[in-house]
Amino acid sequence: MLGLLAGLTACDPNRVFEQNIDFANYSWDVQKKPAFTFAIQDTTARYDVYFNVRYASAYGFYNLYMKHTLTGPGGPVGQPLLHQILLMDPKTGEPKGSGTGDIYDLQLLALPNQHFAKPGSYTLTLEQYMRQDQLPGLMAVGVRVAKHVEKK
Repeated sequence: MLGLLAGLTACDPNRVFEQNIDFANYSWDVQKKPAFTFAIQDTTARYDVYFNVRYASAYGFYNLYMKHTLTGPGGPVGQPLLHQILLMDPKTGEPKGSGTGDIYDLQLLALPNQHFAKPGSYTLTLEQYMRQDQLPGLMAVGVRVAKHVEKK
């Protein structure tokens, strides 16, 4: 399904980077900290950074707490941030995102209008920040970086 999501965005001229990492046994272990490295050349542009999450409707929570750390050519970029991602509506339990059957893909704008001060490689590391070591039902996470486009 994330392949489908990547395929749908393949024609996007604003996309700079997109990668998704699958979890073994469809469970995110707290020790697994996926890292995504992307290159920024144009430091005058603004960028939107998205998180991709693929999950099963059997996932045991309506949300996902995830922390990100961003490092660049000059070291850390900003402070690590904790994000709460609502995977399901807290009242109805209805899954968010798109999907078929019991598998859903959600793309969340996590860092809007981001400025990268130096050209070079940046690494964004994700950590699950829930209260249990294994999160069964989380199948994959990913990062998408695209040039920011002002809405008209």
